[in-house]
Amino acid sequence: MSAVPLRSVPAGAPPRLAGVWLADQLGTSAAARVQATGHALLDAQLPGGGWPLGALTEVLQPAAGLHVWQLVLPALAQATAERPGAVVLVAPPHEPFAPALRAGGLDAARLCRVQATSAAQALWAAEQALRCRDVQAVLAWLPQAAPESLRRLQLAAAQMGQLLWVFRPAKVRQQASPAPLRLWVEAVAASGGAELQVQVLKRRGPPMEQPLVLPASNAALARVLAASAARGEGRRAPPQQQPAKPAVLLPLAAWLDRLPAGGVQHALDRMAVAAHHPH
Repeated sequence: MSAVPLRSVPAGAPPRLAGVWLADQLGTSAAARVQATGHALLDAQLPGGGWPLGALTEVLQPAAGLHVWQLVLPALAQATAERPGAVVLVAPPHEPFAPALRAGGLDAARLCRVQATSAAQALWAAEQALRCRDVQAVLAWLPQAAPESLRRLQLAAAQMGQLLWVFRPAKVRQQASPAPLRLWVEAVAASGGAELQVQVLKRRGPPMEQPLVLPASNAALARVLAASAARGEGRRAPPQQQPAKPAVLLPLAAWLDRLPAGGVQHALDRMAVAAHHPH
């Protein structure tokens, strides 16, 4: 029996074996599929260089709904341009702001919004959407989801290979999570306006020592928002106090057709408006 020669490695260095990753390396695999985030700095910090397909990405935020689209819109625009399939929004706190989505390259007709009246309904809807072959991506707002519920979503996404983002409050940061990728996102003040500070809390690789700072919007979006605000100022009379109207569920395409021509008042770092019945 002949001896098998050992590979020489530098003294004190662990061996590098094919298919095995070490804690000081970003996890990479030929079988792993990712979708580029559209943010080069963020891609460089994520295993495989993008959002994982078929895995849960958990995003923690101080306030629900803010900065979501700035973070995921570039990836969704590219993904929907390359592949068919719907983008399902489960229990979003705000309706999407259609002009901003169009400016970012996402066809609003590809969106489907699911309104849930309880946490259990939202979890059920998210899991069913992930098991649908006609769904390409799921964005779910699940502030009260338990780890075992998130694990079910992780398994469902893995079976069908979709993009999955779950948005939760920053206060759950210390809770255990089955998500392979976990981010903490918040806005920071900058000379040119708000920017996004992104901390990678969990990834297949070493801890990230410093957070990333990403632009909160791009030039095309800024032009759309400025034009919309100018039209609104020129066409609308001073607002009068009106009784609140109950929230309703409408297909997004129908909502877009009924959107007031003057647009909606908003700040540059907001790409959504509170859900309401259009006038």
